[in-house]
Amino acid sequence: MALSALSKKQQVAASALAYLREGMVLGVGTGSTVNALIDLLAKAGASVVVERGAGEESGFPDAEYTAKGATVGASAARGNFKRRMMAPLVQVENLEKRFGEVRALDRVSFEIEAGEWIAIMGPSGSGKTSLINILGGLDQPTGGRVVVDGQEISHLGERELTRYRSEKIGFVFQQFHLVPYLTSVENVMLAQYFHSITDEKEAAEALRRVGLGDRLEHVPSQLSGGEQQRVAIARALINHPKLILADEPTGNLDEANEAVILELLRELHSTGHTILVVTHSQAIGNLADRRVELEHGHLARIHVPSVGKD
Repeated sequence: MALSALSKKQQVAASALAYLREGMVLGVGTGSTVNALIDLLAKAGASVVVERGAGEESGFPDAEYTAKGATVGASAARGNFKRRMMAPLVQVENLEKRFGEVRALDRVSFEIEAGEWIAIMGPSGSGKTSLINILGGLDQPTGGRVVVDGQEISHLGERELTRYRSEKIGFVFQQFHLVPYLTSVENVMLAQYFHSITDEKEAAEALRRVGLGDRLEHVPSQLSGGEQQRVAIARALINHPKLILADEPTGNLDEANEAVILELLRELHSTGHTILVVTHSQAIGNLADRRVELEHGHLARIHVPSVGKD
């Protein structure tokens, strides 16, 4: 049956299935009880402390929620939150990826705290793509261990990896991967289908947050490159992912649109999102909290840019 013969909802569902078959993964969000509680409290007008780190460094020494008038389930939530604060959001230990005799990654180890902005840098062939693919559940390591939000993903099966991607990861690609015949709001809603729930108002609000409130009904061909990338970012954020993985997100943009996307990433970081960006740009690397630099599959260094960046 031709797509034109289907309803709009059926067209979106068909597109989602097609993307799944091709191995294309859209950014979707977290099913974590703790984050669901945060969202519920925030929508109820409560004052909520969002995780940014642990102990004194977070600015919240008790590492607990503070929610005025929100008492239901609060004790259990605090206990769960404290346990989660004890470990980094991402732990990579002795990670290896081999393609025959080629070692794309060779015993790479590092950690990422919740709320950090990490830049993965290095020359072509250094292992950046292999690393982000493994963290995103798009590929499996040959050896080593990867833990994301308390879940070890190193040896998950395909079905488990699909669930992991849908609950933990938001993807932003260099190529925007928008469905050409769907509007901006429908492209964002496409990610919601992976959770079997769609909310057009929420999708529209996500687009307004990235400055596209007047582009809701435009299809990709009617948008600039920067606007298409902002649609992709809204899609990645729609289900509140634990980790945003951005692979050269400004690689196809001109200088003006690059500045817009970088400002958007900075705003996301300032509100507590954990972001990992693969980039060749030193300027983008300098915006990050830390740069993880790879060379020939090895971890060459972890660099902290000078304090005082805007």
